[in-house]
Amino acid sequence: MKLTAKLLAGLFLAVGLLNATPYSLDKAHSEVGFSVKHLMITKVNGQFKKFDANIDFDSKTKVFKSLNATIKTESIDTGIEKRDNHLRSADFFLAKKYPELKFVMKTYIKKSDDEGVMIGDLTIRGITKEVKLEVEIGGTIKDLEGNNRVGFSLEGEINRTDFDLKWNKALEFGGVAVSEKVELEVEAQAVEK
Repeated sequence: MKLTAKLLAGLFLAVGLLNATPYSLDKAHSEVGFSVKHLMITKVNGQFKKFDANIDFDSKTKVFKSLNATIKTESIDTGIEKRDNHLRSADFFLAKKYPELKFVMKTYIKKSDDEGVMIGDLTIRGITKEVKLEVEIGGTIKDLEGNNRVGFSLEGEINRTDFDLKWNKALEFGGVAVSEKVELEVEAQAVEK
């Protein structure tokens, strides 16, 4: 009986994957951003300029079947070169030793046709932790060239110290220079292959 249940579960999984369509990320219309509190009073925003992702998405059920992304740590950009160089250093990303951040989706939980939760493994500085990202599907459309396209947003947060991004300085009147919490924000478009 247990063997039959496992076979049926495997069959349903295989059928679900067959319905998924591979999409390529439209990097010209996508952004990978983050924000972190500075001196505990304002947020500093930044983004990574070089990234890519392989996506399997079922446009009929509005479900992500897989999403694997890589982000080049050297491409970090907060608009201030001195700060960006510090973020690339051993105090933070150690970009020369760890040139990529990686995200591998493990599961997608559909809430509605335009909302869900993506659970996956995020690797920074060789440390892998599970993260949850809130998903908003902006829609699917046929673009000007006749290609099927999907737009979506991902939002979540991590504790940077979980990934050995521990640099900080205590402030004279309490608090620290940089918050441990980092908010992640992705805006993406992908085109059916």
